[in-house]
Amino acid sequence: MTSTNHDRWHQIKQRLRSELGEDVFSSWFARIELEAVEQGTVRLSVPTRFLRSWIQSHYSDRMLSHWHAEDPIVTRLELSVRSAAIRPLAVKPKELESSPPTRTLREAAQNGAAVHAGVPFMTMHEALGGSPLDPRLTFEGFIVGRSNTLAHAAARQVAFNRRGEPLMFNPLYVHAGVGLGKTHLLQAITWAGNNGERKVLYLTAERFMFGFVSALRTQTTLAFKEAVRAIDVLMIDDLQFLQGRSIQAEFCHTLNALIDAGRQVVIASDRPPADLESLDDRVRSRLAGGLVVEIGSLGEELRLEILKSRIAAACVHHPGFEVPAPVLTFIAKSVTHNGRDLEGAVNRLLAHNKLSGQPVTLEMAEREMRDLIRPDEPKRVRIEDIQRVVARQYNVSRADLLSSRRTANVVRPRQVAMYLSKVLTLRSLPEIGRRFGGRDHTTVLHAVRKIETMVGNDGAFAEEIESLKRQLQD
Repeated sequence: MTSTNHDRWHQIKQRLRSELGEDVFSSWFARIELEAVEQGTVRLSVPTRFLRSWIQSHYSDRMLSHWHAEDPIVTRLELSVRSAAIRPLAVKPKELESSPPTRTLREAAQNGAAVHAGVPFMTMHEALGGSPLDPRLTFEGFIVGRSNTLAHAAARQVAFNRRGEPLMFNPLYVHAGVGLGKTHLLQAITWAGNNGERKVLYLTAERFMFGFVSALRTQTTLAFKEAVRAIDVLMIDDLQFLQGRSIQAEFCHTLNALIDAGRQVVIASDRPPADLESLDDRVRSRLAGGLVVEIGSLGEELRLEILKSRIAAACVHHPGFEVPAPVLTFIAKSVTHNGRDLEGAVNRLLAHNKLSGQPVTLEMAEREMRDLIRPDEPKRVRIEDIQRVVARQYNVSRADLLSSRRTANVVRPRQVAMYLSKVLTLRSLPEIGRRFGGRDHTTVLHAVRKIETMVGNDGAFAEEIESLKRQLQD
């Protein structure tokens, strides 16, 4: 390569630095290397796919224009990846190459050299290393029932809100048990974002952590932050898995930055914000400050509608697949835990029908569904429920239980509530202490031992404790 081309590249970088500022230049351009200039094509390389995708979507037109100004023969710019330090999880190679690797001068002229030229939805999602999306998880495929009506309506409100319109609630926080539709709603919002008006990104907590750690490793954290905070609608799934102090701090800063800038945030978790003990109090408070919606368990009527929908979808590819109404009723009554079990039930019926050539019967369904019919699990008890029930039982307020008051009529109920929190939940002693006004774990341990001793020595008090347990577990 001639020194002239290196000189031109140096001049172009200086111009980009002047136009965009030192921070932006250092984030995106400092690690680009000039590989070759031949036959009117400039070949540049970057260390990661993430950088390549972002630069290709936002800055390649600008760079090509500068190259053409320096050397009119140049009409094409090509970006390649020198290594693969950051890879979107579970994405096939063809999907990684979904956006074209080159940009011609004619395309640049058509698109304009704006930094945020219009980028199709899936190109934007992939460019930022978004988590893989399931094409089945759309609003059209979501079955609405009594337990999920509010969550569905809130998700649609977010999905079809237009850029510049005021946000009705922010953040939207959806929590539910496994297989009840949280991920379906978040991905449905993402798919609905393909109108190109807003930049929409769906990330699992695991993918967010992976992206941040990879950015730390490749010294591109500023680029990572800038990319995520430029999103119009950010969705984080399975927030309960977010781990690590620095990662949680970055999530907190990102959450605040997006909400303060009027950008939409949608979160899904298996528990309400108050139960995310590993997160900072300020983060939990911010999450609770929007709309918090719980998706309840699936009722029998809703389970039946889900089964009908899944079977109708299967019939598109397997026209001879038929399930008698008594079989549908049996499964809807018996498979009660979540939508994934229902989908598994349909898959078993389909496999039996196609592999054995035998029709679906009630006897066969009873045999095949045996391990999906589980005994009812005990109700999950929350510390907030314990505090509310104990406060009502002893005629004190929840605020009293969390206060520093040491009067006898408050100390005993507080100790009972701490004891029940230890025996009815999986929370640790430090977590329980924090939920009772920031007390030390030794205070909780003392309360637990005190109540255990009283239960062993006083039959009437033991019955009182058992009564409280029944109220909480029924």
